Amino acid sequence: MPTEVILPKVDMDMATGQISRWFAEEGAHVKKGDVLFEIETDKAAMEIDAPASGVLREVTGKEGVDIPVGAPVAWIYADGEVYGNKAPISPLVGEMSAKPTEGGAVPPTAGSEAPPSGLPAISPTRGEIGQSPGGRATPLARRLAREAGLTLSAISGTGPHGRVVKADIDAAIAKGGAKEVPAVASEAPVPAASEPAVKPMSDDQVLKLFEQGSYDLVPHDAMRKTIARRLVEAKTTIPHFYLTLDCELDALLSLRTQLNAAAPVKKTDKGEAPAYKLSVNDMVIKAMAMALKAVPDANASWTESAMVKHKHADVGVAVSIPGGLITPIIRHADEKTLSVISNEMKDLASRARSRKLKPEEYQGGTTAVSNLGMFGIKDFAAVINPPHATILAVGAGEQRAVVRNGEIKIATVMSVTLSTDHRAVDGALGAELLVAFKKLIENPMGMLV
Repeated sequence: MPTEVILPKVDMDMATGQISRWFAEEGAHVKKGDVLFEIETDKAAMEIDAPASGVLREVTGKEGVDIPVGAPVAWIYADGEVYGNKAPISPLVGEMSAKPTEGGAVPPTAGSEAPPSGLPAISPTRGEIGQSPGGRATPLARRLAREAGLTLSAISGTGPHGRVVKADIDAAIAKGGAKEVPAVASEAPVPAASEPAVKPMSDDQVLKLFEQGSYDLVPHDAMRKTIARRLVEAKTTIPHFYLTLDCELDALLSLRTQLNAAAPVKKTDKGEAPAYKLSVNDMVIKAMAMALKAVPDANASWTESAMVKHKHADVGVAVSIPGGLITPIIRHADEKTLSVISNEMKDLASRARSRKLKPEEYQGGTTAVSNLGMFGIKDFAAVINPPHATILAVGAGEQRAVVRNGEIKIATVMSVTLSTDHRAVDGALGAELLVAFKKLIENPMGMLV
């Protein structure tokens, strides 16, 4: 029986993905484990292996198109198997490590008959809903429509075979879609959900403020949608608290110069090069990790049932990439040397910009660092990235006048702002963490022992 090839879920936040490249064409013979296609999520590009051996048929997953997680993108027929003779879904589907969610018509089971419309029947084992009075829709879309009081039959579906998916419901809600008309007058009225105090402007309301033809519309990609959703979630569910102080950098800059000058030379494909080249940010990462170990109560994450106290300091570092940003993680940063952190960070940043990071390289972490100092930004406050309870915003180092023993001196000073989740890190605890960080930055030899 043919094996269904689905778009797998490779990221915790992944709802849709795009196939950026097929490595096999319709009718090609593939072996189990061969690279079948590459998918592009909002954070990375990953190669997906064939779940079975055979002939690739019915390639419906198009390149560059948003496809819901779990949707079928092709079928693999065993050698000698009659093409078009689809049987129940092969157990090999599960080998792609993805749970079906929205979208995707499912081939008929052995005992099922094709519906009159000619569309594939729905396998009861997949839990999909076929033709019904409410129209074709995924279970999630039906639930969201029911909760929002929308009529499914009035919504045009953009999923496979016109199926209504979550994105269609979101669009209908944003445009003030048709409300559900009670089918039975005798039913008890359902209390309306409480309306938010302030509703965001609809797309039409925004566009009406600008002259027609004075702008271009650039559709949001998956990354931008995810960033928007997570930032709204962070700012509306996390009580942010901010602490700012200044750190003198002269000792750190002097030590950095000495360490870089002492770096051994190694041979590379491009000739001889130093084994490492430390940046200020590398030392900031190390200092933040060591500060968390010195103030362990701040190395935490909030959950509704308990406080998560982390045993290691895993520092995420915000990296700007085309269309957005991503936060690769330096694991156990408190235990690593500056040279290891530096080389690891360069590798992660390079692969982040080419979207080649693995999920485990950017998911999790216990804190984060966001540095805009290279742009000359003096200070700013960063938004916490759940499940972190803290994030450090780093400004530019600049020469400023400071007072020492009643005399004005010139020093290189860097302003940093710590954003904390006040549920997990109170003001005094956050201050203790920031003071520990400042001590390490101003006495950097402590990071070498």
